[in-house]
Amino acid sequence: MLLIAVAFAGVQLTAVTGRASPDTKNYLSYALSLSGADRQEAGRLAIGYSCASGQHAPLDFIPWTSRKAAGESEEQCVGRLNDSVAYWSDHGNTSGMTAPFANQRFMAIFEARPGYPLFLVPFVAAFGATWGLWLAGLAVALAGSVCVLLTLRAAGASRRAGLAGQALYLALPTGTVAMNPLSDGLSLALGTVVLLGCVLLLRDRPRTGAALVAGGLALMFLVRYSQALLLAAALAGVFLAWSGLLRLKRRGSAPVLRAAGLCGALAAIVYAGAHLLSWPMGQDSAQDLLTHHYQRPDRPDPWPEFFVQERVFWTAWLRRQATYPVLPVLLALSAWALLKRRSVVLPIALAAGAAGLLNQAGHPNLDQLLGYRLIVFVWLLPALAIPLLLDRPPTDTAPQEASRGPAEAEEPSDMTAHAAPVPAGDTPGEVRHPTSRN
Repeated sequence: MLLIAVAFAGVQLTAVTGRASPDTKNYLSYALSLSGADRQEAGRLAIGYSCASGQHAPLDFIPWTSRKAAGESEEQCVGRLNDSVAYWSDHGNTSGMTAPFANQRFMAIFEARPGYPLFLVPFVAAFGATWGLWLAGLAVALAGSVCVLLTLRAAGASRRAGLAGQALYLALPTGTVAMNPLSDGLSLALGTVVLLGCVLLLRDRPRTGAALVAGGLALMFLVRYSQALLLAAALAGVFLAWSGLLRLKRRGSAPVLRAAGLCGALAAIVYAGAHLLSWPMGQDSAQDLLTHHYQRPDRPDPWPEFFVQERVFWTAWLRRQATYPVLPVLLALSAWALLKRRSVVLPIALAAGAAGLLNQAGHPNLDQLLGYRLIVFVWLLPALAIPLLLDRPPTDTAPQEASRGPAEAEEPSDMTAHAAPVPAGDTPGEVRHPTSRN
């Protein structure tokens, strides 16, 4: 695990900067304001970082996000953004934690995501903007990869499968998105915490699992509440369908049904919380897309035009996948794992993939066609499913294990000590389960 992490960190040192996107300056100015800088100074420092980063093109073999305007020098970039700040300051954007890079209604989107700027504060305060953002991204990427490893191990996968999952997470766009200085990476890492909690919830640690699910979604709410809502709803839907299937087969479905209830209740809480805080919702997202960030009049009825955009986007997206079929191939391997393996992690990974598709469907912007960040949760499906093909099919099912009594289920032990059978790839003579009851 450490060797994979060190190798990944070494690769990231090839591009410490050059990753900023247009939204990076919004989060950085928010973090600097939280650190004590006034709004004007926070904006100036964020502009300096963003424009300096824009002068470094991404490496061809690592698809960093870099939005340097063609022919624009660093000085021209600074001047353009300073003019924009002055314009919007004169036109009503005079409050909030983020600098006035755009109109107040658009900047409210970032005001509603305080978790990521708060996470950045110690990194930026200790190491400055350039190294602080890089180290924050590295911490987020490695944390997510370790959660993927633990999720697979908690589900009963072997060490080699767990390490394969960690490596896949870092090598796929999940690792790329995690390193970009945006809120998506932290949201993704917290999503892996939720998935780990779901596995424990259905195996033999229901209280620990429930705490991770609730805690992970609570933190995701502060980082990117729309993704938290979609993940919780997708998990609830998959668990509900799974419990129905188990009932048809006359098998125990109580643990899965309880998981569906928990995720459904958390989805309702996330939605209610965002509504009570008056944070931008689905209608605002549609208007943002159709009015070019609220710079044009609102559409009286945005939905017909929005669904036209959906059709245009997904048609172009499917054409892109046919031209560069990396994701279709990985999803085909994931489907093979779904058919050939019986593991509690598979329906959970399927729900994560569905949450990624739903998030992208909420933002059918052709500017995001070549990017990964809005649909990034889809890539968790191959990261969690494909490693299972390295192991022999298990002989038990997780919901049956989860039906043990609460007292027995919560006995202290190593997280992987209950993984029911000895996974393929471990040496036959190794004593792996000294307290196992299976």
